[in-house]
Amino acid sequence: MPVRGVRGATVVLSDSPEAILEGTSELLAALLAANHGMEPTDIASVLFTMSEDLASTYPAQAARKMGWSEVPLLCAREIPVPTGLSHCIRILIHWNTSKPQSEIIHVYLHDAVRLRPDLSTI
Repeated sequence: MPVRGVRGATVVLSDSPEAILEGTSELLAALLAANHGMEPTDIASVLFTMSEDLASTYPAQAARKMGWSEVPLLCAREIPVPTGLSHCIRILIHWNTSKPQSEIIHVYLHDAVRLRPDLSTI
């Protein structure tokens, strides 16, 4: 079975655990809703990155709270590009699915739509 990349990003209002967890949960829920059939048991791994101005908690904790206890999760810093989006959380899900890449729905919420307007369908 192929592994497909599912991308998403969002922007939160502040560097607080509540804002990061809420924003990450909202994004994960939107990705699940957009990609019908995606189940945690079919996810190979997830990479979360955050802009340098976010550091109060790990976004992966939101996935754990959603029951993703067996999914390998990794958090990292986004490259600090001077013109980059602030307060940004990005997600790359590696999904084991027979769906072709053309059927994968990527989700960009709030100001993160600016990152990939060509892929922002929600």
